[in-house]
Amino acid sequence: MTQQKNTQAVGMAFMGMIFFIFGFVTTFNITLADKFKAVFDLSNFQAQLVNGAFFFTYFVLSFASGSIIKKIGYKSGVILGLVLVAAGSFLFFPAAKALSFPFFLFAIFVMACGVVFLQVAANPYVTALGPSETASGRLNLTQALNSIATTIAPILASIFVFKEAAEGALDAVLTPEQAAQTVPMPFIIIGILVLIIAVVIYFLKLPTISTTGVEGKSVWKYPHVILGALGIFFYVGAEVGSAAMIQRYLQEAGDFTRTEAAKMIALYWGGAMVGRFYASFMLSNTEKSKKYLYTILVLALAFVVGWYIRREVTDGLIFVGVALVNYLAMQLGQGKANKTLAVFAVIAALLALATMSVPANMILWVGCSIGFFNSVMFPNIFALGVDGLDKGELSTASGIINTLIVGGAVIPVLMGKVADGFGVKFAFILPIICYAYIAYFALVGSKHK
Repeated sequence: MTQQKNTQAVGMAFMGMIFFIFGFVTTFNITLADKFKAVFDLSNFQAQLVNGAFFFTYFVLSFASGSIIKKIGYKSGVILGLVLVAAGSFLFFPAAKALSFPFFLFAIFVMACGVVFLQVAANPYVTALGPSETASGRLNLTQALNSIATTIAPILASIFVFKEAAEGALDAVLTPEQAAQTVPMPFIIIGILVLIIAVVIYFLKLPTISTTGVEGKSVWKYPHVILGALGIFFYVGAEVGSAAMIQRYLQEAGDFTRTEAAKMIALYWGGAMVGRFYASFMLSNTEKSKKYLYTILVLALAFVVGWYIRREVTDGLIFVGVALVNYLAMQLGQGKANKTLAVFAVIAALLALATMSVPANMILWVGCSIGFFNSVMFPNIFALGVDGLDKGELSTASGIINTLIVGGAVIPVLMGKVADGFGVKFAFILPIICYAYIAYFALVGSKHK
């Protein structure tokens, strides 16, 4: 039993690192949409093609990658993913030299191919590393580590990619060539680091999860898998689109500079991190006394995040207040993945609606609070979508579900079109629709038939 626990611990540590990597890469790319808008003088619709190029890759590759991973194994799938992330990262350098937006989109696409392999391999691996009833808790823990990366990424982007504004220069003063040169360096560093990690993983002995079992075609017989995949489509679309539009809205209505808006969006991703840390122990079999201790530690983390990003004690306390509301909302879920998901979807929809109507000085906190309630959505939707499947079916089901991450390409682009035609605030109508479907899946669609 001790040996088994040690093996699971090694596997979870390994997965935590992988979740951190693809979380950082994904959010760093999302943040770039506003940079490319300035460099290439794009519309909101065109700028969201950055997200389109990244998330369309899931539609192209997820199902195929599930089949590939089924043949080569989870470990080899992760190594392949890391190599592709590195290759895409290195392509940013010639893209900047050529000053070509399509070249940048191609680099993002290659990088995203690697992230797809990491994502498709990682989620079922975590699900299979223990009892199915606590799978949601394990996924929330690894997603919390993912969220640490997504919180850090916008801050680093504001320093390295948007640094000309921080140094007192404006994009309008810089030539496109000068502005574009701030983009590649972080990606070159990312490429080098992930190649080193790939080499280390190659020599590591990791727990083996079986990829054999019932043939993958039988997965299509489970309605909750397909409805869960649609849930992922709407969730990722709403999450990515909201982050991008909040960043634009802060500049247009909140009078934030491009650099400030890029940094402030870290509050959105930081909220998701806090919520996932809550869920990692609230949706597990952790002892009640430890849950109280962990809650206090997470609230302390929330204060640090809010204070560090805004550098005001008051803002740290506001962030703690939202974190406390997030914790209380989780109690309404009674420790059940589907109930918690439904509660969070309804609250996220209400916050998206409020973002459209609040005064300019409240956009930051109301909009970024959506991140808190996005927190449990991916892990809970995924866990409910694969619940009851044979281990041999997991890679195929993961491929199907991850294919619908293409929502991150479709919804933000549609939001950009709405923003161009009617104004940024009206783009939030689409996330409201997305959250309504997620609530339906939680209460009805996730039931086994």
